[in-house]
Amino acid sequence: MERGSRKHILDWTSQAEFPMEFMELIGLSDCALSRPAIWQPKGYRSPEEICLEDCGDLFIPGTDCWGKLADWWLVHRGGANKPNWDLVVACDIAGKPGLALVEAKAHERELDWGGKRVRCDASPKSSENHERIGKAIADASHALNKVVPGVNLSRDTHYQLANRLAYSWKIASMGIPVILVYLGFTGDEGIGNVGKPIKDHAHWEIVMREYMADVVPEKFIDRSLDCGKSHMRMIVRSRPVLEQSKR
Repeated sequence: MERGSRKHILDWTSQAEFPMEFMELIGLSDCALSRPAIWQPKGYRSPEEICLEDCGDLFIPGTDCWGKLADWWLVHRGGANKPNWDLVVACDIAGKPGLALVEAKAHERELDWGGKRVRCDASPKSSENHERIGKAIADASHALNKVVPGVNLSRDTHYQLANRLAYSWKIASMGIPVILVYLGFTGDEGIGNVGKPIKDHAHWEIVMREYMADVVPEKFIDRSLDCGKSHMRMIVRSRPVLEQSKR
């Protein structure tokens, strides 16, 4: 039984109105849905989350950046965990094929403040991957800090946020514009036993401001950031749940 943000993503993407409502949620004049419309998951009939290194061609075909993305993140791909996205939507952004990458939450404890851990008995391959990921995030942090001073991404704290920002920067640096959406689903009282539900948009903004305080400055949000070959933008949005989670 799905609960929390996972349930709400599947509930929403099951609806015929999803594409129109998603564009209304984004609310940016230079962002439109791709034609044909492509997104994943597609509700309960196709609930799989997307790993862009493996499935990026479904959204933007004809580019070599997905293999480059994998090599940038990992030394050894086999058996390694790669970031999956709660929701990926193909968009036209400022006239170019781009991506909206969504990280969704429904209660405060879904935001992970911790760093990436490596086992003391990790294999040499795992250790090499751990170091590569640290370098990738550091590269992204250095580049973004030049655009907006005060960016401080790290593998060792706020890893969930750091890898989302690092991926968005890397994809944009290869020529694909990105909108990174932190989406708060509001009003799910059914998950109060696992974490404080996101009450409304004002609550979500406060939670995100506290969460991001040591990672990016406030002026980082909702700005088009030059990443070299293209741009990225991080936005914070919210929407009410369609149905409560079952306790």
